[in-house]
Amino acid sequence: LHRTAGLRRGLPVFDSGGPLRVPVARDCLGRLLDVFGAPLDGGPALAGAELRNVIARPAPLSESVPVSDILPTGIKVIDLLCPFVRGGKTGLFGGAGVGKTVLIMEFMHAIVHLHQGVSVFAGVGERIREGHELWHEMQDAGVMPQTLMVFGQMDESPGVRFRVGLTGLAYAEYLRDSLGKEVLLLMDNAFRFVQAGSEISGLLGRMPATVGYQPTLISEVAELQERITSTRAGSITAVQAVYVPADDMTDPAVSTILSHLDTTVILSRTQAGKGIYPAVDPLQSTNKMMDRSLVGERHHRVAEAVREHLARYHELEDIIAMLGIEALSEADRRIVQRARRLQRYLTQPFHVVTEHTGIAGASVPLEQTLTDCEAFVRGDYDDLPEERCYMRGAMQEGST
Repeated sequence: LHRTAGLRRGLPVFDSGGPLRVPVARDCLGRLLDVFGAPLDGGPALAGAELRNVIARPAPLSESVPVSDILPTGIKVIDLLCPFVRGGKTGLFGGAGVGKTVLIMEFMHAIVHLHQGVSVFAGVGERIREGHELWHEMQDAGVMPQTLMVFGQMDESPGVRFRVGLTGLAYAEYLRDSLGKEVLLLMDNAFRFVQAGSEISGLLGRMPATVGYQPTLISEVAELQERITSTRAGSITAVQAVYVPADDMTDPAVSTILSHLDTTVILSRTQAGKGIYPAVDPLQSTNKMMDRSLVGERHHRVAEAVREHLARYHELEDIIAMLGIEALSEADRRIVQRARRLQRYLTQPFHVVTEHTGIAGASVPLEQTLTDCEAFVRGDYDDLPEERCYMRGAMQEGST
């Protein structure tokens, strides 16, 4: 796990007598730590801490609590079309520059302010620049006191990058069990965890399997994912950024991670190019549990209507580009105009970037989002200019 520079043949080696353990304490919140639980923020070591094994079994089935409800985030497009599941796992698929880090920071803000919960951020193979910027941005956004950050940087050994996710998980389990709070576990990037495992597999001399990945890929991903669970004490909700190599969703690493997820959020460069932020693709993003029994009849109906409008607009975009909107039938023209307003309504100013954009952040309750979308689909806002729907919170003036 440490750097190998300076090691030579014949050096004495001492067995620590146990697995990797990290110090856990109630004052760990607000800190920036490494894979061993040592401070990276220049502060003192965690005082009076107990030691907790990084590698542990998942909570027993008898103590686990099934997924039963939605975790509102105040982000309109997420809550409406691909809601987070309390105690579930969400994958955030996106390349560089589409707003992944900003979305992750807004999730942290929502957990702290809406649910009085805590966040654990595990930086797996983070670039030092990214980690440094994120740390300072979270301090500026005011969410750091309720957040713990664990980093295993890109220049460190594959063992560190392979285990830093489990270190973050050990802290999340401690906060869940000791504080009994909503814990949001964020991992950036789950694909780098798989890459580190592949490096270790090669160093151990194992024969590569499909597409050069390690033969133990499925069990290694499961070892991490199966510990993300809720108990009677509290819940851990995971949001994992996942890099998709060559945009191939059938890649073995991506499909293995996908099999564990409840919600899939696809961030689209096309959406970002249109100025639609958050750049969530509303047609590709899904939730496996998006059924009437979990979200309710009204939410299910409104989400389906919004998807239908956006899908029909997507089908007609080529015709509009070639022949103009006048070539469409009256009914299609009405659907396109409502879809364009819905598309702009699903943009939102975020709290964590207010000082950069100069636009006050907005958090919209799910009930208000449903009411507004019903009004758009009915045609209540057909006479409203499109720009009036863009980058705002709820449609009623004065909403927060």
